[in-house]
Amino acid sequence: MGQKIHPYGFRLGIIYPWKSNWYASRRDYIEALHEDIWIRRHIRSRLSRAGISSIDIERKGDQIWVYIRTARPGIVIGRKGAEVDRLRKDVERYTKKRVDVKVEDMNQASSEVRPDTDATLLAQGVAEQLAGRVAFRRAMRRAVQTAMRAGALGVRVACAGRLGGTDMGRKEWYREGRVPLHTLRAKVDFGTAAAKTTFGAIGVKVWVYHGDEVPHREQETERALARAHARAEKGERGAATKPGGTRASAPAKTEPAAEAATPAEAATPVGTAAPVEVATPVGTAAPAEAATPVEVAPAETTAPAEVAPEAAKAAGTKAPSKRKAAKATPKDAGSPAETPVDTPAEPEGGDA
Repeated sequence: MGQKIHPYGFRLGIIYPWKSNWYASRRDYIEALHEDIWIRRHIRSRLSRAGISSIDIERKGDQIWVYIRTARPGIVIGRKGAEVDRLRKDVERYTKKRVDVKVEDMNQASSEVRPDTDATLLAQGVAEQLAGRVAFRRAMRRAVQTAMRAGALGVRVACAGRLGGTDMGRKEWYREGRVPLHTLRAKVDFGTAAAKTTFGAIGVKVWVYHGDEVPHREQETERALARAHARAEKGERGAATKPGGTRASAPAKTEPAAEAATPAEAATPVGTAAPVEVATPVGTAAPAEAATPVEVAPAETTAPAEVAPEAAKAAGTKAPSKRKAAKATPKDAGSPAETPVDTPAEPEGGDA
């Protein structure tokens, strides 16, 4: 059933106001209602090419104000205001009351809805193209692309009738984005138009989604939260400032890994333990060996064969085998050299 209800009337009084603002008694209500209907029909039929979006009417006593929102204000006003005066006289003649006509330009910056995103103007544009023998699919796609480029969040265009001159009427529609018809806070603009072609009338409907209307209570809540955040930030700034008014400089944050290393730590290579100093107890004499330096004689060079394999591994070289060491060193290398001793020769002839 949501597809059969008017989107504007469904949201009337919730996010949309009334287009006719006046109060009348039970006796005058019927007359005022028929006057409003006649005024809107007369203006739209008289200015069919003026791009009129909406017509609002206000009444106060015998005074009537008619507000015309249009995308082409020059056509509505006419040369030196002649067209507006003609409209005003026609309405005064029919209602027999004082009438004031005001024209609102939709191209101004203060306008909420632009002509490219207005559903009524889009429907009128599609109807004019269909009357000019433009392909209905091309006209519908062009309207959808125009609205989406202008900033609409969703557009739906539907055409019904003898599309393309076929014998049987049908309905086709295109949609881009999202058009939430059941969301009451969604601002959905709805417009209709009729294209009078040689094959008959073709109806055009357009839905344009402009976003959600935030309720008044939610706006107040958001404003209260914003004020609370502002106060909190202001309190933090006040605590961070000095009494004189200048802002205190915050201490530089240094991570433990970024601290400067001490000279002792810098001298010690990574991965080795620092040398530990053994404290000597008070009252005890230091050992004599430490007091007097001892001259150590150079140790005799031993054969490579006597080198321990553990020391060779620590030095990073392999200990030579015993066979190679025996070949490299002479056999009498380890024993001291024997020197001949001169002994007196005994006489051959016996005792001297």
